[in-house]
Amino acid sequence: MGRMIALLVLLIPGGLAALGIKLMRDTVFGVLISPFQILWLQGLAGFICFAGGLYLLGGFILYRDRKRNQVSPRFRKKQSGREV
Repeated sequence: MGRMIALLVLLIPGGLAALGIKLMRDTVFGVLISPFQILWLQGLAGFICFAGGLYLLGGFILYRDRKRNQVSPRFRKKQSGREV
């Protein structure tokens, strides 16, 4: 069950990023999709979808790797609190 949830967590942002790439590609070639009235608005929506999907996907992978201690020291969490 846990693996199925993890797969969904990866597929939803991946699909969002793919939709963003498609919208930006259609903007470059001048193909207007029906919910949008202006090409630049379609391109902006595509960029937002792509950036949001990539942010969520990268954040999930970084969180998982931090939990397994597989990241470089630069990406490790800082210790909160000070030792005396």
